Amino acid sequence: QVQLVESGGGLVQAGDSLRLSCAASGRTFSSYAMGWFRQTPGKEREFVALISWTGRSVNYADSVKGRFTISRDNAKNTVYLQMNSLKPEDTAVYFCAANRRGSSLEVLAHAYDYWGQGTQVTVSS
Repeated sequence: QVQLVESGGGLVQAGDSLRLSCAASGRTFSSYAMGWFRQTPGKEREFVALISWTGRSVNYADSVKGRFTISRDNAKNTVYLQMNSLKPEDTAVYFCAANRRGSSLEVLAHAYDYWGQGTQVTVSS
């Protein structure tokens, strides 16, 4: 029983940065792996990044590796996605998701148990 709320999206120019936040409710947040996904119209949700419950293991999609950084603060029940050097192709609705398997490195959307409503990120040329 986890509720997730994303924030931090907006309209920026190519090369700019944004920091997305995902605030979670529930006493078990710290035991969940957390992921970020994104989706454009007519396409399936795409994996972006994940972090294990300890924060010691992370994984990134090749398309964002070296530009995006995922982190978490379990004391604040919050996960972050720092996005640097943004490109127009990064434009999407970004979702955070929780996986009850805290050590999981799962990159498929269907494996996640809880989802936020999403926040829009738009990057102009």
